[in-house]
Amino acid sequence: MSERQSWWRGAISPIVSSTIAVLAALIVGGIVIAATGSDPIEAYRAMFRGAFGSRRQIGETLVSATPLILGGLAFAIAARAGMFNIGIEGQLVMGAFAAGVIGTYDLGPRPVGLVIALAAGVIAGGIWGMIPGLLKAFSGAHEVITTIMLNYLALRMVSYAVNNVDWLPVNPPLQATDPVLPANKLPILLDGTRLHAGIIVAIVAAIVLWWILFRSVYGYKVRTVGLSPGAAKFSGIPWKRTIVIAMVLSGIFAGLGGASETLGLQGRFYNVSPGYGFTAIAVGLVGRNHPIGVIAAGLLFGVLRAGATQMQNSADVSKEIVQVLQGLVILAVAASAYVAMMRQRRAAAKAAVSSAPEQGVEA
Repeated sequence: MSERQSWWRGAISPIVSSTIAVLAALIVGGIVIAATGSDPIEAYRAMFRGAFGSRRQIGETLVSATPLILGGLAFAIAARAGMFNIGIEGQLVMGAFAAGVIGTYDLGPRPVGLVIALAAGVIAGGIWGMIPGLLKAFSGAHEVITTIMLNYLALRMVSYAVNNVDWLPVNPPLQATDPVLPANKLPILLDGTRLHAGIIVAIVAAIVLWWILFRSVYGYKVRTVGLSPGAAKFSGIPWKRTIVIAMVLSGIFAGLGGASETLGLQGRFYNVSPGYGFTAIAVGLVGRNHPIGVIAAGLLFGVLRAGATQMQNSADVSKEIVQVLQGLVILAVAASAYVAMMRQRRAAAKAAVSSAPEQGVEA
């Protein structure tokens, strides 16, 4: 098999299997909708109209997908290194807050001010991702526990800052920072919509992560550590350094997602946790931790979010059914991954059995 064929198989196979799982989840979701007395076909039609019915609605779909794609990339790089990063929400919040604070200052003309504000979000998210990475590498503290704790710490810290810190540019009555200066904001891509350049940032970030994972020496180390820490150690790969850098990169992508929300959509940081970081975990899982798959999964979840209100208004289906659909998608993808894993194990066992007689003859 050529290198190009191998790349296409590695990139397309997860997308195909995830697509089949998503379709199965939508069928089951349609059964659930029908059980509530509503028409599933009309519900899905309304959801599609809500996501793609007009230029403004297309913009809302892409706006919803942007932080989910960046958060899904954050989960993917950590997962490839064998780390389960539940702290994306905290890293996203820290990135959004840092970008919101720095963005209030006159940092120079565009794009200088915008780059500096984005960098502030990236640095804050990277630091918040580095902490559990260091704890895992040098104390053995499990990243699931430390990242959950850091989520709460991030939320409490920014809540205190926007309500009590006098020396920061914050607005306590609004529980928010002051507005970001226009020169520091991400530009709007479509007039009459809220679609901002954050979607371009997300696509570029996915391309960068693809290159890191599949075209760089460090990416090879990450994938080796994630697949087999023992093999990585035997081959001389520095396990501690690899996972720390992976968690820093994970925090960077999450912080970039938060910064894009502040600088592109909200125009300031609000002390409200949208839960994007937790949904991003599902995006990473559905995308099979592959950058291309993450883009597709982020767009899918963006469609679900953007079309939920229209589904409720037109088809009389509660928009909470979207949460059910998201859960069904995750279950279907998990089941698909389990089936693939069992097939691989059976194939490996069959290969071992078939090679045993040959080894006996040679002996």
